[in-house]
Amino acid sequence: MKHLLRAGLILSAALSLVAFLVSLYKAWNLYLFSPDAGSSLTYHFSLYLPDNRNSFFTGIIRGAEIAAAELNSEVSIHSIDPSKNELETAAYTGVDGVIVCPYLDDALARRQLEKLGEFQMPVVLINHNLPHDQPWPFIGTNNFDMGRRIGQVSLNQGESDVRIALVYSDKAPGIYAERELVEMGITAALGDRLSGSIRSYRTNLNPLDAEALLYRLFRSQPGTGAEAANEINTIVFTDTDDTIAAAQTLVDLNLVGQVNVIGFGSDPGVLESIRKGIVSCSVSINSERIGYQAVRSLTALRTTGYTSTLIDTGVSIITERDL
Repeated sequence: MKHLLRAGLILSAALSLVAFLVSLYKAWNLYLFSPDAGSSLTYHFSLYLPDNRNSFFTGIIRGAEIAAAELNSEVSIHSIDPSKNELETAAYTGVDGVIVCPYLDDALARRQLEKLGEFQMPVVLINHNLPHDQPWPFIGTNNFDMGRRIGQVSLNQGESDVRIALVYSDKAPGIYAERELVEMGITAALGDRLSGSIRSYRTNLNPLDAEALLYRLFRSQPGTGAEAANEINTIVFTDTDDTIAAAQTLVDLNLVGQVNVIGFGSDPGVLESIRKGIVSCSVSINSERIGYQAVRSLTALRTTGYTSTLIDTGVSIITERDL
């Protein structure tokens, strides 16, 4: 009886060993045939963006992922929630650096970023810069230059007196945060051709809020829409969704051609409005380049400790001639 028990134990042990060896063999084969066999990520970065994901931020994410793939690194995407302290706790996540699009109150954002500095966490800012004694590297556009380009375009429209309304949006927090620079650029370009002060408005995250704004502007004033348009002859939008919604509203209000509309972005809907003559031109920022350069800069900062303090990704103006 004892011999049978001993034989059973030996057989069971042998079968377990065979099963283990087979599993080990299969795992080894999976490793050998894996496209990433023997490789390891160089860095793991985190990208912090506003929680609204429009096409502009989608471009930033796409550019960051392209750069990360080229550098054998990885980038994870996070939303900045004003009710939470994600940035302050980012230092505990074990990532190699963070890219931040600050859109909270500047003082709050600065405090959270300074917390990262206490942990020697590399930081790159995109889309909106924050003044600081020790500036963080910044990737994005010069909003004064963007305002200047808008002013130059307005001059080219041939209006003797430009009565301009500038529509900011919560969907484009970086531009709103630096609205003073935008308006300074417009004023500098227009000079004495600017009639009165720049009227500024602000839309919320609702993509149709621009439609409601135009109805308030042109339906609430005395007289017809055409008479109301005499108060404002140029409207500038700083968000793609607002541009598309406003274009349709101008058609509905029969104001096409009576109000010069400068849109934002290069989405198909915006380009189609330019082709139809509803929108005269559009301000375009290459958001993909912003994300791409941000990862490149953060990699350089992590590798060498140095990177450019400012990379201006530029602004372009899309007109019908460009289509």
